[in-house]
Amino acid sequence: MAITAAAGFMAALDNLVVTSALTAIREDLGGSLPELEWTVSAYSLAFAVLLMPGAALGDRFGRRRLFTLGLAVFTAASAAAALAPGVEALIAARAVQGAGAAVMTPLALLLLTAAVPAARRGAVLGVYSAVTGVAVAGGPLIGGVLTEHISWQWIFWLNVPIGASLIPLARIRLTESYAPRAPFDVLGALLIGGGLLGLVYALVNGHADGWTSVPVLTAAAAGAALLAAFVRHGRTHPHPVLPMRLFRGRAFAGINAASLLMHLGMFGSIFLLSQYLQGGLGLSPTEAGVRMLPWTAAPLLVAPFAGRLADRVGGGPVVAAGLGLQAAGLALFALVLEPGVPYAALLPALIAGGVGMGLFYAPAASVLMSSVVPAERGAASGANNALREVGGVLGIAVLGAVFASRGGFASPEDFRGGVAAALWTGAAAVALGCLAALLVPARPAPKPVPAAAGRASAAG
Repeated sequence: MAITAAAGFMAALDNLVVTSALTAIREDLGGSLPELEWTVSAYSLAFAVLLMPGAALGDRFGRRRLFTLGLAVFTAASAAAALAPGVEALIAARAVQGAGAAVMTPLALLLLTAAVPAARRGAVLGVYSAVTGVAVAGGPLIGGVLTEHISWQWIFWLNVPIGASLIPLARIRLTESYAPRAPFDVLGALLIGGGLLGLVYALVNGHADGWTSVPVLTAAAAGAALLAAFVRHGRTHPHPVLPMRLFRGRAFAGINAASLLMHLGMFGSIFLLSQYLQGGLGLSPTEAGVRMLPWTAAPLLVAPFAGRLADRVGGGPVVAAGLGLQAAGLALFALVLEPGVPYAALLPALIAGGVGMGLFYAPAASVLMSSVVPAERGAASGANNALREVGGVLGIAVLGAVFASRGGFASPEDFRGGVAAALWTGAAAVALGCLAALLVPARPAPKPVPAAAGRASAAG
């Protein structure tokens, strides 16, 4: 648990850790605003595109082996980012970071799931999920503290000693596992990789280049076509990287829809709120991060309890409750935001969001792993992580577009109006995720598998 949670923490942290350091990076390395935006987006883009192939490679060539390789790539790329002489080199290093994280993240969950008995799985996944959940929400705080008090390079140097110590521990302490007789689906990996690349490129560049520009429309159309081909391929190929029949199960379909919508609302909201606390209320990066602690620290206390509760009553109801609280927290933020708002007025929203996040992650992971047979957990984990990452990129793009259409940076009131409108959009997305979670049976059972898949499972 310590090895996989530490790796998951680093990968989750680097989603948003750079947002608080953009001003310092611009002053040090230069670069245009679109280039600075790519220092955030390059990581998410590579992460989303390579998650599915990373999980499939782990199934084929060994989950511990590929987990260790992904960890090494991530650690080396973190050092390269810290040493980057210019913004272009930083963007390239961030993309390589995302590639390493895309391999190690789904495999970390698989290795942890295999290492504990089913009766304790919910509680153990609760601790793992608390650590990674705090890393996502605490990225702006950690980035702000390191940037303000040391230098922006330390948001990347932080990963190097952790990664270097985990690599030998992973080789010694983790048990190797495979998904035998499951040939690697090269065509499926290319289709999903190309489709997500086109889709995420369009989402990332849509605001800067124009949603109707030729590159954005071309990327979106190509991505949609490749994803459609991937879905067809998954229905007809004997050993696809993601069997489409998995989505026939209410548990698998519901938890993946809920995960995408949760990250759409949460990522976009955290991104804007961290900016509002600094630009709208005049706080430093560190001060803004400290005031977010009721949101970021609550999962540490709630997630282990949520895992045990899910073991007793089932994961679906707990996930739905968490999403309901998260949506309520975002709505409360939208209601009370105004220039000079006292911190006490923000506390109910912060607490509701933190408790909701803590209730979501551990039961969601348990539902996901319980909804498929062991031989297909690699594909399921890769799909879920990819959908979460796409949801986060989509959230920043959609909520950013809402912010731009309803407000701006011209005045505190414009800033507040844009953020409030975006938060209502985020709350609506999370509320839809709550409805999707209600489709999950209280105690999901894996769907029956064809004979070939069953033999692979038995061999594993």
